[in-house]
Amino acid sequence: MRSLFVALALVIGLPHSAHAQYTPAAGKNAPMDEVRKTEYDKSGVAHTTVQLVAPAADPFGNAQGNQHDLAVDGAFKGQTVAVIQLYTGEGFDFSLPRAALAEKGFSVFRWSNGVPTPADLEKSLAKCDQLWLISGEYQLLTDAHLKVIKKFFDAGHGVYIWGDNQPYYADANFVAQGLLGTTMTGDVPGDQVVGVEHTVGGVGLLPNHLLTTGLQHIYEGITIATIAKTPSLSPLIYGSADNLVAAYYDHDGKRAILDGGFTRLYLKWDTAGTARYVKNAAAWLANAERFGDAVVAVKGDAGPALHPVASVPAIAAAKPAVPTAAPAITVATAHDDMPSSTLGLLLIAGVLGLGLACLIPLWWRSRV
Repeated sequence: MRSLFVALALVIGLPHSAHAQYTPAAGKNAPMDEVRKTEYDKSGVAHTTVQLVAPAADPFGNAQGNQHDLAVDGAFKGQTVAVIQLYTGEGFDFSLPRAALAEKGFSVFRWSNGVPTPADLEKSLAKCDQLWLISGEYQLLTDAHLKVIKKFFDAGHGVYIWGDNQPYYADANFVAQGLLGTTMTGDVPGDQVVGVEHTVGGVGLLPNHLLTTGLQHIYEGITIATIAKTPSLSPLIYGSADNLVAAYYDHDGKRAILDGGFTRLYLKWDTAGTARYVKNAAAWLANAERFGDAVVAVKGDAGPALHPVASVPAIAAAKPAVPTAAPAITVATAHDDMPSSTLGLLLIAGVLGLGLACLIPLWWRSRV
């Protein structure tokens, strides 16, 4: 009977493993694999022993294999991540994170280089389980957008807010201030791999959290903004310069992540754990602890009727007439509207052409 109580205590003490969408590695930076060995004694009775062994590591020291991610592959089939991507320079098309998220079953619905109307945003978010915002240098979101995002967040749906070095955190700060009461600032050189922190608040990853499952090392990004600490935010990644790169919010059934290094989503992607981290973040933000089967794949469930698309054209991409800050890097936009000056010239040329087409026949008749 005592052994039964001990077993029950162990199960209660490991709440993460009770969720079917999570792997046995959940919440462990350095997961171990079980190796079972069966031997037979002289009377033919089988005796099985279980040994824990460290799995093979990748070149950066993280455990190889998707079985060491937070979620099992396909666990969130039918769930959609909405992405508002306001920076697309340097070939950043979200294809690498999209492929990683697909392994866990997530599809992606993305607006690039602009924002939808608040009404369209709300309509689309009704079919998504989380929102990722990748900020640009100018604020495009309005109070009406923030109201929609806050309603989504307050309903328990995850929000990931990405910024980067100054000035690429305009909308990130607008939303972070509205949801979490904090902002990010600065431009800190990074480009380093950090390990698990050895002291609280030291350089590195938060140890043994669902978000850092299977991660003993992670790449911090090229250049990084620094997040201002608040009591409601928990530190997740401290950069090599001792600055807070990423933090998370997990209160009252609501989850969010604030991150000052979006460059790692497309630059040096294969350096130390980025793909696993992205998958872990989406699985955690799905908030299965609150929503249960509503976000976890169920056999025979077709999921939301929102089909993944490569990109949604910008609906509102207005920029201020006078830049507020000099850009640190060049922004190349793929879906900018045609400049109004060019459009005006084309209209004038069209009118002149039409007038000539009418005048030439009259002139010819007068000669004949």
